Amino acid sequence: MGDPKKPRKKWEGPAHPWRKDVLMQELEIVGRYGLRNKRELWIAKTILRKIRARARKMLATKEALEAEKAFINRLYHMGLLPSTETTLDDILNLTVEDVLERRLQTIVFRKGLAKSIYHARQLIVHGHIAIGDRRVTSPGHLVTRDEEALIRYYPLSPYAKAKEG
Repeated sequence: MGDPKKPRKKWEGPAHPWRKDVLMQELEIVGRYGLRNKRELWIAKTILRKIRARARKMLATKEALEAEKAFINRLYHMGLLPSTETTLDDILNLTVEDVLERRLQTIVFRKGLAKSIYHARQLIVHGHIAIGDRRVTSPGHLVTRDEEALIRYYPLSPYAKAKEG
């Protein structure tokens, strides 16, 4: 059986963690999106950093058109781009808010299933939210365009029964 693998770090912290302007900006974003701590924000920033680095690399090396289209299609299906007719320059204009808007917690609140962004987090963690027939308990789950329409209360949840009755 062996030892379990060592979990890899999903985030990279700020280069200068004690700059007041960065601290205030992070605190405002954490409050607006109901994040548990700044680590969740840093995970979103790391995801965005990797996406933008890949776009810059594609621009610099003039990779094949098929690879560029596949990358743009992937970001479209993730919900980060408005259409598949965008360019790599549009990818470079993405912000961390674009990534945070695709989190399950934010989408549950925006769909009106929760009274506040914090209530959305609690509903998800306690297992009251499902995507399709699958219960999801991770508020940081990045929701794709296909999954977005399937978000609802879990069928065995008291919230689903209250909405029916």
